[in-house]
Amino acid sequence: MTATIQLISPVDGRIYAERQCADVAQIEQALAAAATAQAQWKRRPLNERAAFCSAAVDAMLAMKAEIVPELAWQMGRPVRYGAGELRGFEERARYMIGIAHDALTALEPTPIAGFRRQIKREPLGAVLVVAPWNYPYLTAVNTIIPALMAGNSVILKHASQTLLVGERFAEAMRRANLPEGLFQNLLLDHVSTGAVIASGRVQQVNFTGSVEAGKVMENAASARFLGMGLELGGKDPAYVRADANLEHAVENLVDGSFFNSGQSCCAVERIYVDQKIYPEFVERFAELTRQYVLGNPLDEATTLGPLVTPGAAFFVRAQIAEAVAQGATALIDPQAFAADVPGSAYLAPQVLVGVTHQMSVMRDESFGPVVGIMPVNSDDEAIALMNDSEFGLSASIWTHDLAAAEHLGNEIETGTVFMNRCDYLDPALAWTGVKNSGRGVTLSRLGYDNLTRAKSFHLRHEI
Repeated sequence: MTATIQLISPVDGRIYAERQCADVAQIEQALAAAATAQAQWKRRPLNERAAFCSAAVDAMLAMKAEIVPELAWQMGRPVRYGAGELRGFEERARYMIGIAHDALTALEPTPIAGFRRQIKREPLGAVLVVAPWNYPYLTAVNTIIPALMAGNSVILKHASQTLLVGERFAEAMRRANLPEGLFQNLLLDHVSTGAVIASGRVQQVNFTGSVEAGKVMENAASARFLGMGLELGGKDPAYVRADANLEHAVENLVDGSFFNSGQSCCAVERIYVDQKIYPEFVERFAELTRQYVLGNPLDEATTLGPLVTPGAAFFVRAQIAEAVAQGATALIDPQAFAADVPGSAYLAPQVLVGVTHQMSVMRDESFGPVVGIMPVNSDDEAIALMNDSEFGLSASIWTHDLAAAEHLGNEIETGTVFMNRCDYLDPALAWTGVKNSGRGVTLSRLGYDNLTRAKSFHLRHEI
């Protein structure tokens, strides 16, 4: 019997959508079609690929009115912020289309008489994109558009929590008249996903999700020599130096901690503040946090929606309770947020002080609206604490001193260093992580390297 997936909305706990998973025959058909379509697609001139991809972006944006409330129902993001994801989707897609010519142009070493030498970028074949629910358009587009631009076919396996996003991608590609089989959206269970990876019929897997799921992906790919791009989360730190613009730092770090209810791999989850400004920083931070409006994400007044599931909220509540039991102080009264009901997906934001690195809330990824704040006495202490983590996705430094930020950035074990901003992906820069935050690169020119292989031409034309 074919498995069925139910999308349970965090808004009210009801079934929002229900679909059947692809069966063995459908998966086989998709893999065969992907190979056939890719063999022809890779021969199309780059400007033709760009025209198709640009048309797909246009088609997706044309569905904005349906997509924004659909996102709220699927994963809980307030409708007032839904259009922002589509703006980011467009920015990344158009940037990667725009740089494709330069990124994919053959490299030519210093000329040698009688020879023509080149390093060309060849497409890999079929690329499997396993996308998460928390930023379902942004994370998927990071690979989908550049993979197509590079001459690959794409199979998208979206998270069951946002399965309608996969259907939106498929519809956008259909409206753009992409060749049949070149892009396919498959609803797969875990077993079928592993089987596709292990089949040898895909040549690259780009996955965004948990560390444990990433290990499962790698095990499925063992002995297949597949390319693996893994973004596996974070526990991203911020360091506020004594010379920081306090108002700017507070405003942006509150947003970086609680936007999307903290459900972001690069959300700020721990903050270290110079002792000299620590009391004022904490006071301002807590006061701004209290201004959030927790409620139904379909309401325009809501600024903080529910977590994706009651289970996710339970985990964060448990982290907070454990920290308080171990001596931390919670600065936000949950009772001030009427929608915060124990057992539900609705959870008030929380700010913890008196925290230590012996507490789960400062070690383990929370993926929810909670942040711990610690005072530090020096740059060296801040660096040591920032690096005291199994993760390394992004880190932010808040200071007026550019030289100091660059120096500190060189010492922090992370994929991206921010100065006076956080929780943002610049498509011109490599998005990558270290340690258990994963490996591989998306976005920027380097993102194309993970979606192509080098092919050398050593041609002696004078004999």
